[in-house]
Amino acid sequence: MNPTLVAVRAGVARGGIEVRQSLTNVQDLWNYFFPNFAFLVVMFFMRDATVPGTNFSLGARTLPSVLGGGLAFGALVTMMMTLTVEREDGTLLRAKAVPNGMLGYLVGKVVQVAGMSLIGSAILVIPGVFLVDGVAPAGPEAWLTLLWVLVLGLVACLPLGAIFGSLFANPRNVGVIMLPIMGLVATSGIFYPITNFPVWLQWIGQAFPVYWLGLGMRSALLPDELAAVELGGSWRHLETFGALGAWAVLGVVVAPIVLRRMARRESGSTVAARKEKALQRIN
Repeated sequence: MNPTLVAVRAGVARGGIEVRQSLTNVQDLWNYFFPNFAFLVVMFFMRDATVPGTNFSLGARTLPSVLGGGLAFGALVTMMMTLTVEREDGTLLRAKAVPNGMLGYLVGKVVQVAGMSLIGSAILVIPGVFLVDGVAPAGPEAWLTLLWVLVLGLVACLPLGAIFGSLFANPRNVGVIMLPIMGLVATSGIFYPITNFPVWLQWIGQAFPVYWLGLGMRSALLPDELAAVELGGSWRHLETFGALGAWAVLGVVVAPIVLRRMARRESGSTVAARKEKALQRIN
């Protein structure tokens, strides 16, 4: 059997196992429910506010935006944290020692993080459609839009998380990049229409996949008349596909190169040194 195919199948199986295990882990369950519960509470209290220039609920407009922003944030941060932690504890080194182990490892992480992101999204959306009115795909075209935006958005964001995760050997240093990511989410029109931001901030938001993932989700789940409050007065499906596709191609090309370079620097002595430093900090 083809060794590459074996590695991919092993990675898919491992990712599936880790997703199932997350459903029995108290900390993972907390991470699933608490942020989404907080978002639902916020949107519930926003239900009587309206999108500027319309009579449409700002809470309903925020739900698909948060869905897109949450998928992007979860894919970036979860992948980044997972790689950094498993680099420190030696998991990455063990994967490196197996033929095609890095390929299987990366496939497993993609399946795991994508699965966890989708579970979190379901926890947000299912009760959300009952709490706020006006959120639902309107026909097959909307469902198709939801599907391609979801898949392309994850493919755009997961490799970026892997690239960021490869930059840090110490999980405690990941906070350096957390604040910029949170700032990017805040300026990408997730919680408030980006048209109300300064023009220079609008350009920054549009340069990254978070904005386009939120826009794509809004286009699939909101009425067509809400497109009038977006930049350009439309859902810009072609631009969304192009922007997310460009980030996906960039990530798919760059991430394996960065991960291979990171893996080459890993050895038993470097892992042991990091563990020793961690023990010293605890003591």
